[in-house]
Amino acid sequence: MENIRKISHFAGQTFGIWVIVFAVLGFSFPLFFSRISSYITIFLGIIMFGMGLTLQTDDFKELFRKPLYVIIGVIAQYTVMPLVASGLAYGLHLPSEIAVGVILVGCCPGGTASNVMTFLAKGNTALSVAVTTISTLLAPVLTPILIMLFAKEWLPVSPSSLFISILQAVLFPIIAGLIVKMFFKKQVAKAVHVLPLVSVIGIVAIVSAVVSSNRENLLQSGWLIFSVVILHNGIGYLLGFLCAKLLKMDYASQKAVAIEVGMQNSGLGAALATAHFSPLSAVPSAIFSVWHNLSGSLLATYWSKKGKNQKEDSNSTELTL
Repeated sequence: MENIRKISHFAGQTFGIWVIVFAVLGFSFPLFFSRISSYITIFLGIIMFGMGLTLQTDDFKELFRKPLYVIIGVIAQYTVMPLVASGLAYGLHLPSEIAVGVILVGCCPGGTASNVMTFLAKGNTALSVAVTTISTLLAPVLTPILIMLFAKEWLPVSPSSLFISILQAVLFPIIAGLIVKMFFKKQVAKAVHVLPLVSVIGIVAIVSAVVSSNRENLLQSGWLIFSVVILHNGIGYLLGFLCAKLLKMDYASQKAVAIEVGMQNSGLGAALATAHFSPLSAVPSAIFSVWHNLSGSLLATYWSKKGKNQKEDSNSTELTL
């Protein structure tokens, strides 16, 4: 059991690396990994079930302690990224399927990896967790509406079908996780350390499946999609940070909102694209999953080192005085 705990912890700590490794493997061995494509929604459901198992009342304390901060984070999550995605799709004259894919990932709730990155960045982790949780619970309603508003110019959108898919892949598994935890609290407490490993397996399976199924599309349009994803993610970080700063949130909360806005539940985007649009529309989500883990790690490292240097400078000044 201790070995499994160590493996799970290691997998969680090196999450971004595994996503990159399996994206490369999916591209290199498409025949093997493309078989996973039909199970994308199941993998996402397993990840969300794990989220339900780990949810606790403490995750909602920030909502009551600083409700305005949480509301700002959720509103920024569901406005900044969809608007940026739509702006990039129009401004760069993206092909229809790619445009829809970028908008899809922009309309998704925050990804759970944002909580880890916020912690590493010495940001307000409690705020990050609260925003991720609430934005995820709101996803069945808000995500279909936003996709209809922003993506209908390119491809037909059925909000009701998207609503049902998100219920099945996100909300129902979370509720199931909460119910299991309610009745088997002790067993869940013992097994919860395995969940990071389960989440990593689920995400890398989704990414490798999407990449393998779109190998030819990536060879043709890969650099375009990758460039758009980098812009989308980077602008999300920047605008999230500026929104929090303009609204006079403290520095730790500014970092939390920036990371929360910039990092998306790309697994949900890939699942929705595969089920309702086209394999090519799932590619932006897959690449986003690879990139935002890398960029999030770099940003967290920068903020962490910046905080450490500021603390050392402060201590040095005090000693001098």
